[in-house]
Amino acid sequence: MWDFSVTNAFRLMAATTPFLLFRAMVYFGIAVAYVLATGVGAGVGYGIGGFAGPDDQAGYAIWGGGIGFSLTAGVLYFLREYILYTVKAAHIAVLVEKMDGRPLPEGRGQMAYGASVVKERFAQASVLFAVDQLVKGVIRAITGLVQGILSFLPIPGLDNIARILRAFLNVAVGFIDEVILAHAIRTRSDNAWASAREALVLYGQNHKAMLKNAAFLAVIVYGLSFLVFLVMLAPAAAVVYLMPGAWSAGGMIFALLFAWAVKAALIEPFAITCMMQVFFKVTEGQVPDPAWDAKLEQMSGKFRALKDKAVGAMGGRPAGGQQGPGAAGHEGAL
Repeated sequence: MWDFSVTNAFRLMAATTPFLLFRAMVYFGIAVAYVLATGVGAGVGYGIGGFAGPDDQAGYAIWGGGIGFSLTAGVLYFLREYILYTVKAAHIAVLVEKMDGRPLPEGRGQMAYGASVVKERFAQASVLFAVDQLVKGVIRAITGLVQGILSFLPIPGLDNIARILRAFLNVAVGFIDEVILAHAIRTRSDNAWASAREALVLYGQNHKAMLKNAAFLAVIVYGLSFLVFLVMLAPAAAVVYLMPGAWSAGGMIFALLFAWAVKAALIEPFAITCMMQVFFKVTEGQVPDPAWDAKLEQMSGKFRALKDKAVGAMGGRPAGGQQGPGAAGHEGAL
């Protein structure tokens, strides 16, 4: 039914426990930052509202809380490259090393090791972020191709089903861009752009298997996230009750925040580990299909940009992937 092993996924996650703890610290820290900034903003707004009169204090508290929440969101927006570089990609790096049977350091040394592996492939956070954004664009194009096929099928009532499926596919492919980065790390390529390009072609020619497995995992991930959300409603409501001019919707928002933190710290790594198993399994021994390379070049400007970057990184020469451990059977050049 699916191409991944839940047992192996848990084993790999257990082997990278220091990173899971690090992820939990980062993402719960973000959730707490939202709560604190919102609470401080609500308190300031409530105080300012006192000058306008008691009847206006609740409204000022809501505005103050909203401003605090928005300011935190703005700060985190500018930190997104750093989080991708130091948290997500570094964890992927140690997962790849473990999957290929290499020993990993214990404790905090694991984070330093993962960061060093990422730095070898992507010298700067901005490079990794740029690759990731291009990869996401190409994945959306492949998903759009699948969605487009549905719209031409002459089945009554298919429009409603297609809309649901589109929304579901958009959720499912959220796990895949990091798998593409895993390929770039695993192949030990000295050209991250070319390696990502190769991985996208391999993904395209195996998109049915990848999307099928991603769909199963999307159900698991968002089912678990919903359960966490329900559990978090009570403590989130308690936090809102302690705020000046308590928000009516605050409990819902904070429960969503803490559910997101659990999802990002613990549930998503499980899904990504499973998708890495799938990708490495279904692409083993394959070489990139020139027909899919041409198809992606035609349908996605992001893929063309990735191709140009790959050629530019090689000084204008045709880009070829560098074969590395675990990449047997890949010819590298497209």
